[in-house]
Amino acid sequence: MTRFPPSCMEQRRPQENIPQLNSESMMAKPKVVIAPVLMSKLSGNAPEFYPSGYSNYTKSHEDSCEDYPTLSKYVQDFLNHLREQPGSFETEIDQFAETLNGWITTDDALQELVGLIYQQATSIPNFSYMAARLCNYLSHHLTICSQSSNFRQLLLQRCRTEYKLKDQAAKGDEAIRKRFHVFVLFLGELYLKLEIKGTNGQVTRANVLQAALWELLNALFSNPVDDNLICAVKLLKLTGSVLEDSWKKKGKTDMEKVIQKIENFIQDAHCRTDVKQMLLKLVDLQSNNWGRVHETSTYRKATPENDPNYFMNEPTFYTFDGFPFTAADLDYQDKYQELLELLEREDFFPYYKENGKKLSGSGDSYLDDSDGEMDLEIEEAYEKFCLELECKQKK
Repeated sequence: MTRFPPSCMEQRRPQENIPQLNSESMMAKPKVVIAPVLMSKLSGNAPEFYPSGYSNYTKSHEDSCEDYPTLSKYVQDFLNHLREQPGSFETEIDQFAETLNGWITTDDALQELVGLIYQQATSIPNFSYMAARLCNYLSHHLTICSQSSNFRQLLLQRCRTEYKLKDQAAKGDEAIRKRFHVFVLFLGELYLKLEIKGTNGQVTRANVLQAALWELLNALFSNPVDDNLICAVKLLKLTGSVLEDSWKKKGKTDMEKVIQKIENFIQDAHCRTDVKQMLLKLVDLQSNNWGRVHETSTYRKATPENDPNYFMNEPTFYTFDGFPFTAADLDYQDKYQELLELLEREDFFPYYKENGKKLSGSGDSYLDDSDGEMDLEIEEAYEKFCLELECKQKK
């Protein structure tokens, strides 16, 4: 009897433990695994979600302004809310002014309000327009007045404090100039938005701001570095048309002086190329009336004598010989009458009625709708087409 070495026996033993598959096990259905049901942790009673950085003014404002411990907190949240959602100005400004009227009862509170708005307007570049609108609204709707002045006067006094430092700020370092530029543009927006109502109901602008803008331009031009020139361009694009109209009414030529200075800066070699382009575009804008288009003072009916395009949309006719003519031709009436008489004499469509329906018995194979035999040439071409199609199908 042949004996196998132990190692060979150990290699064969695992095969003896292999289970034998029968027909029933092979036909067994696969087991279905049921996944566990996960319970949601969401709740309809959960607190309202606000994205990070979102102003909580709206929620607190809907609940009650009493949630704010101080006037500063309330005003600051409203200003941040306007900066993030400027479209809410029209819908929420009335309630804001009403709340302030109930809150501000002292001179110190009014001074604090002016300081908060001024700080936001002169520290955030893109907020100057909205801040100017807010200042104009509050100047007409705040009922509280201090013993010496009202909201508008306190605001102008605060601006005057910064205005006195214009020469030093225009020649300061980059950080000082940057803040000064924001102040300049805010004053430009304030000049356009701040309305002063007279005793007779007429609305005017603050003349003190107009004079201040002229001096601010001179301060910027006194140190014609690139960022100062860019600020001057922005200010003139914003207020140039209004300033020029006002100066012209007073007989002043201040805008001509400004443009002359700008043209001198364009020739300055120390000015960057992109800044020169901005200055050139500003000069071109001013020469084109700041992009404004005035309608003609009197209306005149278009005639062939005063409008060269009078006959542009007129149709073109052709004589019997094939020569074109239009209403612009001197002998238009004669040619047109001759063409009408020709059409009346000649019957170009003898087999058709006026309404376009065909008369019976025309005898014209091309105009006859009834089915007839094909022309010999057409029939030969059709048979050739059928043969070529049959050959292609066989291939």
